[in-house]
Amino acid sequence: MRVVVTDAEVTLADVLSLRLAMEEPLEDGTELVLRHRTTGVERDVLLGTPGARAAEATVAVSLAPLMLTAGRWDAYLRRDGKRVRLRSVDPGFSLDHLDAYALCKRTLAYRSYRTRNGYLALKIADAEPIAEVRAIWFREGRFEVTGLLAFTGLEDDDARHEARLALQRRQSEHFMLRTSAIVQGVRFHAAFSLVDVLAADPEGAGTWEPSLEVEGVAAPLKLGSRLDDVDGKRRRLHYPSTRIDGVPIRPCYTADDELRIEVGG
Repeated sequence: MRVVVTDAEVTLADVLSLRLAMEEPLEDGTELVLRHRTTGVERDVLLGTPGARAAEATVAVSLAPLMLTAGRWDAYLRRDGKRVRLRSVDPGFSLDHLDAYALCKRTLAYRSYRTRNGYLALKIADAEPIAEVRAIWFREGRFEVTGLLAFTGLEDDDARHEARLALQRRQSEHFMLRTSAIVQGVRFHAAFSLVDVLAADPEGAGTWEPSLEVEGVAAPLKLGSRLDDVDGKRRRLHYPSTRIDGVPIRPCYTADDELRIEVGG
C-alpha cells in the first residue's frame, strides 16, 4: 500500500481529517490503526473504499469514540493482517488553528503531526484550563506576560473579566503576592514589580509560581506554554535574567511546560 498523507488536521469537533495521495483506491477491509507508543494499545477503524479517485481520497475519523488516552499514537494502514506505517508530508502545525481549538472547554486535546522520520502521529494531552503564555519580558523593573486563556469555555470577544495575577513562593503558603490583570475575552496581560517580589521574601532566593485568577473560571489558571510544537521548553528555551538590587531574576519552564520565576541563585 503506497499511501501518503498530504493534509492532516484534527477539527474542532475532534475528527481526524486526512487527505491521502495513493496509486490506487483503498480496498475494502483496509483499516486505520492507531497504536499507543508507550503501552502498545491499539485502536482500529475500518475505512473501506473512501473515494473513487485513484490518485486521491479523503478520510474522516471521529476520535472520541475510540477512547484514546493521553500520549503519542502512531498511525498505520492494515489489510489482510499486514500493516504499514502511514507516511505524511504535512507538518500538521497551525498556531491559529490551535488557538481556535483551545477556545472550547475540553478534557482531552488531540493534535495530528508529522514525526521526525516523516510519519503521521497523534499527540493527545489532558486539556485542563490554562493561561497560555505567548510573550514575556522585563521592562522598567517589572515582569510582564501576555497570552490567552485555553480550554476555559470563555468567548473570544470584547468582554472584560475581573482578574488578578497571583505569585506564590514555592512550598510556602505565607509568601503570596497579587496584582490586578487585564482579561478581555480570552486575551490577558499582567505585570508585577520585581522589587515587590524581593521584598516579599526575606530569604531572597527561591522559585515563584504564577497563576491567573479570572472571574467566571472556577479555579486559578496555571501559566504555561503548551499550544505550540516546542516540547521540553525547560531544556530548549532559556530567557536572559535581570538584576534587581544585585539579585538575579529570570523566568523558566518546568518539565511540564509551566512558567516559573526563579529569584537568586
